[in-house]
Amino acid sequence: MSQEAQANENTLATPVGTTLERYIKRKEAEFAYATGELSQLLRDIALAGKIVNREVNRAGLSRITGSMGEKNVQGENQQKLDVEANIRFIRALTNGGEACAILSEENEEIIETGNRNGKYVVAIDPLDGSSNIDVNVSIGTIFSIYRRVSRIGGPARKEDFLQGGRSQVAAGYILYGSSTMLVYTTGHGVAGFTYENSLGEFFLSHPDIKIPRQGPVFSCNEGNWFDYPEFVRTFLMTCKERRLTARYVGSLVADYHRNLFTGGIYLYPPTATKPEGKLRLLYEGYPLAFIIEQAGGMAVTGADVVLDVHPTADLHQRAPLFVGSADLVEELQAVAAQ
Repeated sequence: MSQEAQANENTLATPVGTTLERYIKRKEAEFAYATGELSQLLRDIALAGKIVNREVNRAGLSRITGSMGEKNVQGENQQKLDVEANIRFIRALTNGGEACAILSEENEEIIETGNRNGKYVVAIDPLDGSSNIDVNVSIGTIFSIYRRVSRIGGPARKEDFLQGGRSQVAAGYILYGSSTMLVYTTGHGVAGFTYENSLGEFFLSHPDIKIPRQGPVFSCNEGNWFDYPEFVRTFLMTCKERRLTARYVGSLVADYHRNLFTGGIYLYPPTATKPEGKLRLLYEGYPLAFIIEQAGGMAVTGADVVLDVHPTADLHQRAPLFVGSADLVEELQAVAAQ
């Protein structure tokens, strides 16, 4: 056999990698309730993510960019892809049979799936960063999973979603960017999977994600500078004096994802017009805080650790968010305490 033929054979013999499906199956023993339901739920989310990835990639051709001309429950302009993603995730989670109810950013009330024997509920932001859809900037999906506390066989209740961040059994996000990635945790570290379009599969690409304790980046909307609390402006001035780099896309998942890999801090402080913050606790703050803690970082609202914040009766409760490398977040907390 020629050297060229041998090289080609060696290339073809190279393992493709570990699929998400195989990884989930292998990790079932780490789940608190390893009976297969949570595994199926993660597969359902991945399936919907594949469909949304397809729609995002062909959005301009299929005429699903632009505004719906309506506002969602959050008072934000609803984009066509927001609606599309919401439909896809609700349908996948309903058809999968494991989720008894869904809380979505796009819907005011809890969505009953009809699967009253389902043991889990899912809180989800189907498409984060919708203001960037029309300009081809990275966007994402964020999700959080709880084991229900209401009676199995009966309807889901608010209490199923208001258990607090420490009760999450899994959380993750999907980034639709130059490549599409699914990153999630079940409380045993953080794993990242990259989507291979030609095979239609997510493959394990980052088996044990750890955020550096320090980082070179701060991410916030400096256009709100004069509305930020004094401690935030003081901290940002320190970042600038140390020549940290400002990086801000305006899509939460994209900014968070970059800082998770490179180190840094993401800030969405309270402002004069949004004293409670803008980001939603149940399907943005909690899941991203769960992931960052599992990766060795921190997430706080200022004085409080995000996962220790007690939820109110408001399913769409808002909270400030400061998340990223542990040293930077601790430094911000120290400034806030002065």
